[in-house]
Amino acid sequence: MPYFIALTGLAIAVTYLPMTDRPTGGLRSVWKTVPVAALALAAWIAGGPALLVAALFLSALGDFALSRDGEAAFLYGLSSFALSHLVYILHILAISGLMPWEGFAQIPLAAIVLAGITISTELWLIPHTGAMKWPVRAYVLIILTMGLSALTLPGAAWPAILGAGLFTLSDLILSVELFRLGPDHGLTALASKIVWITYIAAQAGLFWGLGGLG
Repeated sequence: MPYFIALTGLAIAVTYLPMTDRPTGGLRSVWKTVPVAALALAAWIAGGPALLVAALFLSALGDFALSRDGEAAFLYGLSSFALSHLVYILHILAISGLMPWEGFAQIPLAAIVLAGITISTELWLIPHTGAMKWPVRAYVLIILTMGLSALTLPGAAWPAILGAGLFTLSDLILSVELFRLGPDHGLTALASKIVWITYIAAQAGLFWGLGGLG
């Protein structure tokens, strides 16, 4: 049953792809929320780690919030994903027994790239975020910590390491879409689809690599 639920969620994620650039609506919000919620349900039924179930559930709440319009919905979504990443970090560090900064010793090149991207946001992202400057800064630091934490995982957990990298890529493209392109830019529709593909692949990797099926 957990396998079926997880695969159904991923199948629904594929069918959502054409809806990524459609106007806000109830059906679109539900369709966007179901895939990761299904992964959370599958992990729970399979007896997966409680922290993983919580991280996936918080991500699903974030999906719903970001499917709505307005600054308040954006902040709710940002907060949900920030909490999700914090829970992922706790779970990952419990597995590896290391601290996030030890990711530099495990996979130094990847760690340096992550740190470089984070520092660069002060130049190309933060000046364009307006009143969202400090929430976005906090989120950027949290996603960096999650990425570095994932680099401490053993090689057998490679789907989770890949998932964390894809999550960072997805958030990077999303930040460009939201704060640099704007809704009327010609590349926004393509960016939305790439964000969704990398995001779902990221959550699937974390689900698989962190024990979602028990």
